Amino acid sequence: MPDAPAQPLRAPTRTDRVAAADGDFDLHVWLPASGNGPGLLLIQEIFGVGPYIRSVATRLADLGYVVAAPDLFWRFRRNWEADHDEAGLTESFQLVQQLDFEQAVADCNLALAHLGAMAETGGRPGVIGFCLGGTLGWAVAVSGEPAAVVSYYGSGVADNLAGIDAVTCPVLFHLGGADTFMPAAEHAERIRAAVADRPDIELVVHDGAGHAFDNHEAPMFHDPEAAGRAWQQTVDFLGRHLPGG
Repeated sequence: MPDAPAQPLRAPTRTDRVAAADGDFDLHVWLPASGNGPGLLLIQEIFGVGPYIRSVATRLADLGYVVAAPDLFWRFRRNWEADHDEAGLTESFQLVQQLDFEQAVADCNLALAHLGAMAETGGRPGVIGFCLGGTLGWAVAVSGEPAAVVSYYGSGVADNLAGIDAVTCPVLFHLGGADTFMPAAEHAERIRAAVADRPDIELVVHDGAGHAFDNHEAPMFHDPEAAGRAWQQTVDFLGRHLPGG
């Protein structure tokens, strides 16, 4: 299956500010052509809200969603955008070591509430996250009340399954079967065992795909075939549980 078609990046429609207990952070918002629709919180990779995340936001806005991407590194590097090369990867890894996971989850839940209260959205918003955002998206499913969650290759998901009984929304996990950033087979088995009695939680393992296989900005990771297949599965999942506007 071909990858998602290339298209010009759409700049955020606006940037909102969301208040946290210790400051405020940027929430970049994309509106669909209709001006309103269901909300989707888009949670960044370690590379920040850069060209790749903006391209995902464009894809989702074209499907009719109001998309909002929070800046998660704001406490120590506001609006970080890394190059998708070895140097950018190294610096991003250094930055993510400074991230307080519980604070990041709290920020995501604040952003989700802000998105749900926007005049352009209606009902509970959903969540989609990639890499770091895939782990945080699952944490939001456990701690918050999103309408649906799509988690791409979150390396911390398998270590955060204890709260599964608190999850009240459908979830779709994507994992790369050849992911070298985590023990892919072990993580898949742990997730599969945890969700065995939860038909609302789906796991798809993409054989031969590595980590960050959807990221077309990172040639060392991108797998066009797996990306295209996973994107269609994501669109179908959202169509069932949170149809676009």
